Amino acid sequence: MSATSLLVTGGAGFIGSHYVRTLLGPHAADDVTITVLDKLTYAGHLGNLAAVADDSRFTFVHGDICDAPLVNELAAAHDQIVHFAAESHVDRSIAGATDFLHTNVTGTHTLLDAALRHGVGAFVHISTDEVYGSIDQGSWPETAPVSPSSPYSATKASSDLIALAHHRTHGLDVRVTRCSNNYGPHQYPEKVIPLFITALLNGEPVPLYGDGGNVRDWLHIDDHVHGIELVRRGGRAGEVYNIGGGTELTNKELTGLLLEACGADWDRVRHVPDRKGHDRRYSVDCTKITEELGYHPAKAFRTGLAQTVDWYRRNRTWWQTPAA
Repeated sequence: MSATSLLVTGGAGFIGSHYVRTLLGPHAADDVTITVLDKLTYAGHLGNLAAVADDSRFTFVHGDICDAPLVNELAAAHDQIVHFAAESHVDRSIAGATDFLHTNVTGTHTLLDAALRHGVGAFVHISTDEVYGSIDQGSWPETAPVSPSSPYSATKASSDLIALAHHRTHGLDVRVTRCSNNYGPHQYPEKVIPLFITALLNGEPVPLYGDGGNVRDWLHIDDHVHGIELVRRGGRAGEVYNIGGGTELTNKELTGLLLEACGADWDRVRHVPDRKGHDRRYSVDCTKITEELGYHPAKAFRTGLAQTVDWYRRNRTWWQTPAA
């Protein structure tokens, strides 16, 4: 039986590269070949793929998901697409949303159009719990309507709907995953955990938005990749699957754990005005992926956080010069 050929977009970024390294790792099943398509923006880093660069099953293509001729050529040569590529930082989207619209909406449509044209099998679209918006109590199921608050989450919600429409209209095998907040090694230090870790390791202060009461569910990258792979291998066409980590913390609680892990005190924290449109709490119900596909988060948060801090401590060169 021949290996399944995967086109992985955004595979030089934080989550995409972890997915690629996992599928091509020493303990993985030898049943896939992978082509990574990545534009290598500020958040893409070829060093994230160094571990697999010489693997015969791996190919890297430097390019843009909005480049229709290139995407068309690549889609024609692959069995499945796993789509990570996205602009993903809320603060940047508030400062200016043009790149988010271009990449997240137009880029996703370009991929879907090529996948449909060439009869690609599963198209796994990686999204976010932020499309649901804030929830005071309980957790959002996959059937909840999207209600995004930021330009970033609005473009992700748009791309979700475009992807699902390709299933409903054309029968394309689209599967959408919506994850909670990821953390782990190789994450660009604009997101809160690596931002705080790198600042604290450098003896610098860290910014805490508002009263620090905003709540997020934290998902280790190992668990997220495991969930994605369950959906790629066994998910149903036209379905959405939430992937959560099961660790809800206020930003203040998270800050306390990061200070402890980095050997710092609260005098390093600077309270700053809250972000515009800052959702108070995200929480997703993972019953569906648990019951259908057997997903359970396995990484204890304190363990994962300690390992993450240790990685940034040992890899200063990576985060001090993160550009490709």
